[in-house]
Amino acid sequence: MPHPLETAPDPSGLNRVVIEPVSRVEGHGKVTLLLDEQRRVRQARLHIVEFRGFERFIQGRPYWEVPTLVQRLCGICPISHLLAASKACDAFVIGDGRVTPTADKLRRLLHHAQVLQSNALHFFHLASPDLLFGFDDAVAHRNIVGVLTDQRELGLQGIRIRQYGQEVIRLLTGKRVHGTGSVPGGFNKALSAADRHTMQKDIAQITDWCASALVLARDLFLAGQPEQGAFANFPSMFMSLVRPDGAGDLYDGALRINDEHGVHVQDQVDVHGYQQLLGEEVKSWTYMKFPFLRSIGPEQGWYRVGPLARINNASYLDTPRAEAAREEFKAWNHGRPVSASLAQHWARMIDMLHCAETIERLLNDPDIIGTDLMATGTPLREGIGVIEAPRGTLIHHYRMGDDDLISYANLIVSTTHNNTAMNEAVRSVAAQYFDGRELSEGLLNHIEVAIRAYDPCLSCATHAVGKMPLRLELLDAQGQAVDLLLKHEDGQIERPALPASGQASNWP
Repeated sequence: MPHPLETAPDPSGLNRVVIEPVSRVEGHGKVTLLLDEQRRVRQARLHIVEFRGFERFIQGRPYWEVPTLVQRLCGICPISHLLAASKACDAFVIGDGRVTPTADKLRRLLHHAQVLQSNALHFFHLASPDLLFGFDDAVAHRNIVGVLTDQRELGLQGIRIRQYGQEVIRLLTGKRVHGTGSVPGGFNKALSAADRHTMQKDIAQITDWCASALVLARDLFLAGQPEQGAFANFPSMFMSLVRPDGAGDLYDGALRINDEHGVHVQDQVDVHGYQQLLGEEVKSWTYMKFPFLRSIGPEQGWYRVGPLARINNASYLDTPRAEAAREEFKAWNHGRPVSASLAQHWARMIDMLHCAETIERLLNDPDIIGTDLMATGTPLREGIGVIEAPRGTLIHHYRMGDDDLISYANLIVSTTHNNTAMNEAVRSVAAQYFDGRELSEGLLNHIEVAIRAYDPCLSCATHAVGKMPLRLELLDAQGQAVDLLLKHEDGQIERPALPASGQASNWP
């Protein structure tokens, strides 16, 4: 196993700094910085160092297995993959028809519970320690345990919001992680009146807690001005799903791409035409592709997805408290799209409140306990399913052979859409905070904060606390070490003495 943080002389003659792994994100990635002799940043990149072969080993499987198979991509947002795949595979059962009203509402209930719990997990467990305690806070304290110690009630509310979302998922699918429920053509289990009552008991309290979390996220962002507004702030386009009237929708709709001024670059694009809309560029230094708008090209055609894109793009939200919050969010920037990366957290909490309100509305809908769960139609041989996952637009595309086995699979996950944006965030923060400065754990965390704002799901997720050893070594143009930081498994930071020139290193 390579050391979690490595350095090496770069062929360009610049100093190469490697941050590996990036912590408090789902999966494994690393960051490399190239610094000149004055420690000025000349290049900054986020590398995704894992390879997943789902698109290949889905091929040859029966289509009805696909929704439950692909959710194994992730342990944090499996429902997102379950539902996107179900929507795509609906074509193999009902053609271009629609699922029944009850199946549609059960899927929406499941989806909003997933986005609710995932947003709560990210904000309270992963992001709030940085926002509450500061980016330079001691690493042993800057985590969910520190939140529970210093602000116990806040931390517990976050845990309970997530717990509620997971319980809705369990009641609908049989398990909190990797259940079933949604299937090609509809839903495989009716919701009982008793289970609906269980969900209804706590939803009003959950909604109020979501509203309080929204106020906290807003106030933390506004209190951090102008620094937080300038942190990883760069212009971009934004992509998300919207309804025909422009309302934001997490489960269904057409694609809208707005530019940095809020002008529609593309609007009401049928998701079945995504391949004509989007291209994907491959680069040698990462396993993750770089999507872009074909009409503009890879250099200028990149965009952002996720909560910030959804709130920027939506003409309105169809729940009252979330809509009032969206209007306040837009008013902060005088009606123009908000481009600050750290505004993601404010937008994410609007997203979460919208989910809670939608769950309450769906639970009061009489269709939700209906028993007409499966639709019929004339099957097709190709299907595309698109939803708004917690991290942004998620695309699943499958083709089926005459033997009813999958012959083609293409998936563009939310984090892939944000690949260029995350690299831009890394470059922006590195240039602002690293140039000419001595390395420190706090400075390293600034880069991680920029990445965490996008809540990237780099692979199947893990959320370890205090077990992220790091090694950061800075070499000069001749390959000689000029600085070293060690972060141990207990979170302690050490700066060992540099070995004398010509002596062998005894560093761990």
